[in-house]
Amino acid sequence: MICILATAAFALQVTSVAAAERPNILLIVSDDQGYNDLGQLGNGIITPALDRLANEGTRLTNFYVAWPACTPSRASLLTGRYPQRNGIYDMIRNEAPDYGHHYSPEQYAVTFERIGGMDQREVIIPQLLKPNGYKSGIYGKWDLGALRRMLPTSRGFDDFYGFVNTGIDYFTHERYGVPCMVRNLEPTEADKGVYCTYLFQREALRFLDEHADKQPFFLYVPFNAPHNSSSLDPQIRSSVQAPEKFKQMYPPVEVETRVTNKYRYGTPATVATAEARRRDYRAAVTCMDASIAAMLDTLEQKQILDNTIVVFFSDNGGSGGADNSPLRGRKGQTWEGGIRVPCLVRWPAGGIPAGQVCDQFLSSLELLPSFLAATGSSVPQGLVLDGYDWWPTLRGETDSPRTEMFWKRRATIGARVGNWKWVDMGDGKGGLFDLATDPGETTDLSAEHPQQLQALRSRYQAWLKQMDAAEPRGPFRDF
Repeated sequence: MICILATAAFALQVTSVAAAERPNILLIVSDDQGYNDLGQLGNGIITPALDRLANEGTRLTNFYVAWPACTPSRASLLTGRYPQRNGIYDMIRNEAPDYGHHYSPEQYAVTFERIGGMDQREVIIPQLLKPNGYKSGIYGKWDLGALRRMLPTSRGFDDFYGFVNTGIDYFTHERYGVPCMVRNLEPTEADKGVYCTYLFQREALRFLDEHADKQPFFLYVPFNAPHNSSSLDPQIRSSVQAPEKFKQMYPPVEVETRVTNKYRYGTPATVATAEARRRDYRAAVTCMDASIAAMLDTLEQKQILDNTIVVFFSDNGGSGGADNSPLRGRKGQTWEGGIRVPCLVRWPAGGIPAGQVCDQFLSSLELLPSFLAATGSSVPQGLVLDGYDWWPTLRGETDSPRTEMFWKRRATIGARVGNWKWVDMGDGKGGLFDLATDPGETTDLSAEHPQQLQALRSRYQAWLKQMDAAEPRGPFRDF
């Protein structure tokens, strides 16, 4: 298999892979999970399935997502293109519920959260795998458009069950009172009251029963765990909902709630304590982990686990009860804690070493070109990608071809070139950091290395110019 990346356009060309060798793909994405929230790292969280993936595969420690929050990160992992190139460079959500507003159905129908979505000219993973015989399913969080023409089955997926926006109540499946669950193209409330992680597990296992060992498949399971619950009830919203049996796996919390006069709705509110929020967060992760274990067990029973590419990572840095140590910052920020996330890759049949730790500079932009390389699928002529084939790097054959990466979230900026990182938080905070010796971004070296700082700023401006010159995509860009 040969992979050639054209430097200017990041174009990918691959030779065909024999049908008998085509691997399956299981892509699992958690929501707001912390960098240090893996059981094997020793912080007390319980994740036996994720630990299994780490022990039987490779754990990436220098892996980044393309944006520090949900929507743009998910668009980039599916397109292999920077948010500024694919058009999704901010959130598709409504702000009013943040301040207690409950939309009426008529109001909600014309809000941006309802009508916004990824540009229909963008091409995503299942569309590129389909000509090579792949069946594709997605079960969980879509977050790239709620209208029928923007839903997964209108974008190349064969089957979809999940919710369409940034977050929901785990039991009612509503986002601040608005029902959000969809099966293929139709809204549904059939499973209202059932904890949604169980539903996504159910659908993923059904997909495997129907398609595994019959044809190659791409199964995408984007959990909403452990994202905070989207509810207008402050006590629910201030934490993560989790089944009681998973809460009981952690030490009891002495005080569950507290009253605050600083809640965003502007009135005294009962909210979860920090201890309860931490417990609930961990319980939601452990519940998700049990669902992942069920998928791995099913693949193993069908004797296809070793030739299934299993990739797990978080869509962005952790928030709420998460542990991002030793990194600085959290979700929504361009500090390392907002963009560097846990990532695990297992594929024994593809030569991925077991029990290895890889500190090579890699990102979620690498997923699409790497999946295409592994499956012998091709890229349409003229499609510009921002990622690379990572398999030679994960096998230990070559260093990562990625040498730089850039982030822009409104006025918040991040740029990494080699081991140097420049951060501008837009509020006077930031600086220049040497990640080789200071991954926690504790020591600003701007004064000591002004030329290096200028070099990173220049590279960032060159990248921004390249993004501005790209073929425009909606929904945010003016064209």
